[in-house]
Amino acid sequence: MLHDTRRAVAGALRSRVVGPDAAQRAAEIWQKPGPRRFTASDPIWRVHADSSMFIGGIRALLLQALHPLAMAGVADHSDYRGDPWGRLQRTSGFIATTTYAVDDDADRAVRIVRAVHKRVHGRTRDGREYDASDPHLLMWVHVAEIDSFLAAHQLFGKRPLTDDEADRYVAQTGATARALGVLDPPRSVAELADVLALYRPELESTPEAREVAKFLMLRPPLPLPLVPAYSLLSSSAAGSLPSWALRMLHLPHVPRVTSMLTRPAGRLGASGVRWLMSSVDLPEKHGKKSVPTPEPRPSI
Repeated sequence: MLHDTRRAVAGALRSRVVGPDAAQRAAEIWQKPGPRRFTASDPIWRVHADSSMFIGGIRALLLQALHPLAMAGVADHSDYRGDPWGRLQRTSGFIATTTYAVDDDADRAVRIVRAVHKRVHGRTRDGREYDASDPHLLMWVHVAEIDSFLAAHQLFGKRPLTDDEADRYVAQTGATARALGVLDPPRSVAELADVLALYRPELESTPEAREVAKFLMLRPPLPLPLVPAYSLLSSSAAGSLPSWALRMLHLPHVPRVTSMLTRPAGRLGASGVRWLMSSVDLPEKHGKKSVPTPEPRPSI
């Protein structure tokens, strides 16, 4: 009975994050023969397969929302309120494809996103122009995302990276970033921190950013029974943000209490997702070599 319930919940979660064709998409990514950018020994493979990505994805959305031009593009061109799962499925599919799929499929995924970016442009409510193909905005989206994925993995992942592995992870994520149009993405954790610091003066507590925070933290598009479990993940994501970001998003923050509760809550939430997803049968073979299958993950 417990096993059946576990599989049913895991299947529902997988369907929401990956889509109704999750099994077919997994087979296309894992079973198609051909050269791949990364292997199971690479840090990017391990980070993007860990259930901590659920927390990292929420954190990335919260952090990215603080750039007014990036947030304007999301607000004007993305139906994140009306179809949050569709957006999540597209994003998780992109990360899985560019991390694990054969090179041709990864390149095709990048071309599709670049074509979408060309259509995303406009003005903020105060008249500033934005363009999703702008290398400066692309850099912000990239560093906020990678900082979030890495922070979540180091805090809540099953096997945190060493310092050298963390530097390699940052460098490896630069391959897709460059293909999308980012100029000179960071190649180490130190460079990542430096780039993030350069964007601080551009970040703003806009109504749109605070609305995203409310949506993610207080109004998740989930059935009521799943809300408590989601709250573990979302509160851990928020708790792992720096204090200045929480203040800008108008999220509650008591430094000692937040730091004391964040790690156990996040580990509990990530472990719960990991336990659930281990019950779903996914392809185990890639050619003649067994490979670990990544869990579905939310990111932006």
